[in-house]
Amino acid sequence: MGETRWEQSRAVERAAGHGGYGAHFARLIDEGADIEGEARLADVLAPRDGWILDAGSGMGRVGAALVSRGHHVVGVDFDPEILEQSRRTYPELPLVDARLDELTPETLSAEGFPTAYDLVVCVGNVMIVLAPDTERAVLRNLGALVKPEGRLLVGFSLAGGPGAVSRIYPEAEFLEDCAAGGLVVESRFGTYDLQPFTDRSDHAVHVLRRAS
Repeated sequence: MGETRWEQSRAVERAAGHGGYGAHFARLIDEGADIEGEARLADVLAPRDGWILDAGSGMGRVGAALVSRGHHVVGVDFDPEILEQSRRTYPELPLVDARLDELTPETLSAEGFPTAYDLVVCVGNVMIVLAPDTERAVLRNLGALVKPEGRLLVGFSLAGGPGAVSRIYPEAEFLEDCAAGGLVVESRFGTYDLQPFTDRSDHAVHVLRRAS
């Protein structure tokens, strides 16, 4: 599979001597910043004591917040440095080392985890740092891991992310990719606190279901 935009961005950050994503969120945590907005919405969408897959879990801030709310959470990421930071910072969050464009039920089963979830969470701009032309494959893979009555929470910046090589992902293109991946939009918002989505929104938050 091709190199992800995340890997390209990390290479640029290292070359520039920047701490990047991990250092940024570690600093926010130390400062007491609110970094649980996505988790609060995910908590509402999931049943109590639900099973949640955090796709592109990064350092684990969203998954760990959901664990603290009583859910069973499995994080998935593939950056070894970020995975190690997640294990140090949130040891209670179980992790699977896998790329999202290669993630299958068999991958999770081999690690001893469920293959179907009440909610799949893919936030924090994960969708705009994937490998080029893998968006449909990722959406299809994530949809295959949702229970028939389950949902997906997918959010990203429409203006591009802070990474050096993140893409602009137009809303219309995302909706086409969802349809191609067998997903339908249940709700759409402009923020994680459910502000309306408008033509001027710079962020899109989607609640998706598998097409019947």
